[in-house]
Amino acid sequence: MRVLVACEFSGRVREAFRDREHEAWSCDLLPADDDSEYHLQSDCFEIIAAGWDLIIMHPPCTALAVSGNAWYGKGMAKHKLRLNAVKWTVNLFEHAKTFANKVALENPVGVLPIKASQYVQPWMFGHPESKKTGLWLHNLNPLVETANVKHIFDNLPKNQQQRLHYLPPSPDRWKIRSTTFQGIADAMAVQWNG
Repeated sequence: MRVLVACEFSGRVREAFRDREHEAWSCDLLPADDDSEYHLQSDCFEIIAAGWDLIIMHPPCTALAVSGNAWYGKGMAKHKLRLNAVKWTVNLFEHAKTFANKVALENPVGVLPIKASQYVQPWMFGHPESKKTGLWLHNLNPLVETANVKHIFDNLPKNQQQRLHYLPPSPDRWKIRSTTFQGIADAMAVQWNG
């Protein structure tokens, strides 16, 4: 199966599919963190048009996430950036559906005007952490949890449950927060394998 993982620089989802012998590529304006030859540093709109069996997209969430309301909310200085991000992301989803039969868009709880097909948590896939994430699905089944560790999660201190929220400031904090959890990437590769 030909798989495109758009707006991904980590390679985590791409490699989950490649490990299962799919022809998977990632693309982003940024170079790949893993220096993979299967990463295209390019505008994803152009790459999507090449035609794929499955497209999974992880558009930038800074302006879209509700956690940014203090900066991007209505009446705030960056609100216009949020409006542009919403328009771009909705256009990306619609664009992808014209070039692939199966499409998934992933983003944290946010302000997109289209309703998510489902929300997942890392603890549903083996990671005792919280990061409620929406999946907008076109011709794909919702992900089924693979390794529920909520019982472990429930007994952890808040700073471990919400590790990503409590990360100290650093130049790569945004990268760490935006990388897909391995358990979720593996679930996508197994359950959306065509």
